[in-house]
Amino acid sequence: MSVLALIPARGGSKGIPRKNVRVVAGKPLIAWTIGHALGSQAIDRTIVSTDDAEIAEIARGLGAEVPFMRPAELATDSSPDVDAFRHALDWLREHEGYEPELVVHLRPTCPVRSVYRIDEAVRLIEADPEADSLRSVSWPVQTPYKMWRREGPYLEPLLRVEGVREPYNEPRQSLPEVWWQNGYVDIVRARVVLESHSMTGERILAFPVPEPIVELDYEESIADAERLLLEGAAEGPPRHPS
Repeated sequence: MSVLALIPARGGSKGIPRKNVRVVAGKPLIAWTIGHALGSQAIDRTIVSTDDAEIAEIARGLGAEVPFMRPAELATDSSPDVDAFRHALDWLREHEGYEPELVVHLRPTCPVRSVYRIDEAVRLIEADPEADSLRSVSWPVQTPYKMWRREGPYLEPLLRVEGVREPYNEPRQSLPEVWWQNGYVDIVRARVVLESHSMTGERILAFPVPEPIVELDYEESIADAERLLLEGAAEGPPRHPS
């Protein structure tokens, strides 16, 4: 089964300016994710999709492929992932005749990641032909059943539970199980992107990740990421147990 790692890395960023080339624990941020993809035994190709010449140069220097530049209109703050992924798959099919079966979505904003977990995720979806995609998930810090939205000056529950009058007043343990999609590793079948214009399709495999998750969207998250990277948290369990 052909497996492509696609790393989306646009040049613009509001929370952390020039985020993808920001030095984190001694390397440009994108270097950590490229290293994860290249270190995986399950991934055949590693491609960076970017609109930015500096990011492209760094990516190539680290061993990733940058066979095309992403159009600027697909690299705005509001651009959905699916448009960039469809552009990449269309380009590869048209210019190279290359059509992967699985696309591994690795975000540079998640630098603390285990190569072993990536390979686990690929093996899991390979073993389930009914699955359209896979998403990594973690237990959320807070349950959404205790969250609210504003209706004028008043609060309305964000979610309700059938048969439970006031779920927001119930113990957390008695509420339905929920999971947070953490961005650690997502995988989608290429046909789902191309035929359904979706990053998930209908049947989404759960891939629970027990390791710490750090997303670099704001300056204050950089210190946590650097601490975990320097402590070796990115290594996780052994890559390929004997």
